[in-house]
Amino acid sequence: MTDSAACDLSVADIQAAHARIQQYVVRTPLLESEALNCLAGARVLVKAENLQKTGSFKYRGACNRVLQMTDEQRPLGIVAFSSGNHALAISAVCARLGMKATIVMPSDAPRAKIDGVRNYGATVRLFDRRADDREAIARDIAERTGAVTVPPYDDPRIMAGQGTIGLEIVQQLQEIGATAEIVLAAAGGGGLIAGVATAIHAQCAQARIYAVEPAGFDDTARSLAEGKQVSNAPGAQSICDSLQTISPGELTFPINKRLLSGSLVVDDNEVRRAMRVAFDTLKLVVEPGGVTPLAAVLSGKADVSGKTVVLVASGGNVDADVFRTALAQAVS
Repeated sequence: MTDSAACDLSVADIQAAHARIQQYVVRTPLLESEALNCLAGARVLVKAENLQKTGSFKYRGACNRVLQMTDEQRPLGIVAFSSGNHALAISAVCARLGMKATIVMPSDAPRAKIDGVRNYGATVRLFDRRADDREAIARDIAERTGAVTVPPYDDPRIMAGQGTIGLEIVQQLQEIGATAEIVLAAAGGGGLIAGVATAIHAQCAQARIYAVEPAGFDDTARSLAEGKQVSNAPGAQSICDSLQTISPGELTFPINKRLLSGSLVVDDNEVRRAMRVAFDTLKLVVEPGGVTPLAAVLSGKADVSGKTVVLVASGGNVDADVFRTALAQAVS
């Protein structure tokens, strides 16, 4: 599989990724709460990727990508750009494998994520997300050091790693005798939902699969509506720091255009309420971007009444004060 063949991402690629990374990752639980079911008017099953190593689904894709580097590449290390979860994942995998990592991160990324990357031993290069080009910074570092650039989503090996979540969802549903009618996962660049959609569609073709995005960063929703990639207007703000991409990925969008039933959009108040509900009903700490699927259900943006729905809680890396404030401001 080559980088230019994103549309060739298959369930076989995801199965190979699962075999490659299973000794490194956590098989995260599929959780259910009667209280949450009552609130949603549906059977809601939550895939708790906030309990994954480094606190998010990104560890899966990072493992799959780094484990496929050659013996010649590994000593030169990796450079990556990320607002946090991909940064944490790459730095953790590199630490485990004894490799060097340089991570280009926005200066306004959550402190917990910046500190976490440094704690894994990676070098952090901060930038201003409103003025600087993170990919250009990473490209310059790679040219100077020979490091391999590992993007956060536009790489089929990354997507295949994220798609292992979909394989586990299908397995876990079979174990409890359930079938998903709707599956929701957050979308920034689209790597998570592309991988999950590929795995789910191959094994559970009747399921409808939706991305969920924050208001102001709804590029996937608008791109799907227009049938082509479109970008977000500058200046938008959202509590969902992990989903603030400019446009869908070049490699992820063709997959999502083919497999998704749509993309739903939630606002910050709906996200805060979902964080509160996840904490109250499931005792989970879920970061703003990671809780958007639940926000879509609770707000009625996703029509799930009477159905069995699977939500991917994609991350739990949120600063304590942000989490505390979100719960305090949540509107029931």
